[in-house]
Amino acid sequence: MRKPALIRCSLVVGLLLPVVAGAAELYRYVDNQGVTVLSRQGVPPEFIAKGYEVLNEQGRVIQVVPPAPSAEERRRLLADKARAGTDAQLLRLYTSPEDVDRALARKLAELDALIDVVRGNLQSARTQQGNLQSQAAEHERAGRQVPEHLLAQIDNQIAEQQRLKKDIARYQDARKQAQASFAADRARLSELLGARP
Repeated sequence: MRKPALIRCSLVVGLLLPVVAGAAELYRYVDNQGVTVLSRQGVPPEFIAKGYEVLNEQGRVIQVVPPAPSAEERRRLLADKARAGTDAQLLRLYTSPEDVDRALARKLAELDALIDVVRGNLQSARTQQGNLQSQAAEHERAGRQVPEHLLAQIDNQIAEQQRLKKDIARYQDARKQAQASFAADRARLSELLGARP
C-alpha cells in the first residue's frame, strides 16, 4: 500500500527536479495593471522601459535594472554631458580669467585688423568709382556716349562697395559675439575655478 504513495512522491520530485536544476534566474517586473509578475522567460519588451529586477534561485535580488529615463530626463542628461564637455574644454584652454581676457584681446585685434583692411578696400573702390565717373563725365561733356564697358565698371565698383560694407558689418557682428562669448567663458571659468578645492 505504501508503494503507490512512494511512486507518486517520486514522480512529483522527478518532475520538479528539472525545474529546480534549470532554475537560474527569475525576472520581477510590474505589468500595466500594477501587478508584480515573476517570470523565468524574461521581461516582455513593453515592460523593460519601466525597469525590473533579476532574482537568483533563492529569490534574492542580484541585479536591478532601473527604469529608462523620460524624454525630459534624457534631454537634461544630454545637456549636463554637453556642459561637462564644454567645462572640461574651458579648463584645458585657460588657467585663469586673465587668460580669457588675453584671448579676447587677440581676437578683437584680429577682427579690427580685418575691418581696417576692408575699410581700406572700400576707400579704394570709392576712389576707383570716382575716377570712372570722371571719365564718364568727360565723354558726356565731349558729346560722346559713355562706353558700355565704363558703365559696367562703375556698376561693378558700386556692387563691390556694397559687398565690402556687408563684410564690415559681418566683422563688427563677429566682434560683438566674441565679446559676449568670451565674457560668458570668463564667468564660467571663474565659477569653475572658484568651485575647485
